[in-house]
Amino acid sequence: MLAVEQLTTRYGSLTALHQATLRVDEGELITLVGPNGAGKTTLLTSIAGLLRPAEGRVVFEGRDVTGWDPARLVRAGLALVPERRRIFKDLTVAENLKLAGVTASAADRRDRLARLPEVFPILRDRWTTAAGFLSGGEAQQLAVARALMSDPRLLLLDEPCLGLAPTMVDVVFDLLADLRREGRTILVVEQQARRALSIADRAYVLRTGRIVAEGPAAELAQRSDLFEAYVGGGQS
Repeated sequence: MLAVEQLTTRYGSLTALHQATLRVDEGELITLVGPNGAGKTTLLTSIAGLLRPAEGRVVFEGRDVTGWDPARLVRAGLALVPERRRIFKDLTVAENLKLAGVTASAADRRDRLARLPEVFPILRDRWTTAAGFLSGGEAQQLAVARALMSDPRLLLLDEPCLGLAPTMVDVVFDLLADLRREGRTILVVEQQARRALSIADRAYVLRTGRIVAEGPAAELAQRSDLFEAYVGGGQS
């Protein structure tokens, strides 16, 4: 479904991502792990069209989409849940979701709005609440639900557990597992490496802008040398 080929992204003269190559097959949950500053967010935002790569290409469902703007990528079936959620705090939960469905037909938008409260019961109870009054866990669920309003073929998530209380981290990981069981294709960046590996099919490890390891998530999770050298022995 997704192939990233030799992708290099720069911020001015600083190269943040060095010839990264990865793939995501349909129905997989893939995780990107690594220390802070490794280039994980840069890779995700380069795929999503928020940053323009200097070299390499992004192929999505057989089409070279390198350099496409984010709106065009959403219409093509790729949606990003950004770091720190970036929901519209002055709008209600329902208004955030309706706004996210502008690329869909009116009928599809109504159908998706009707289904989402069953997937996200917490949001059903907060439907008319301004998003700024949501807890961190509720806001993260709203961010995921907003991305699902475009019915994406590929869902990208950047640090979905960042800043959440432990009980809400459990909720987010349960949600990711549920989405995977539904057949969603997911690429997730997550700082809680061992937890992310426990639900993923495959994983890539980034450090200083380079992919330094890849393979089945269960196998990478057993490599203590990998965590000590590249991820950090303290990662939970």
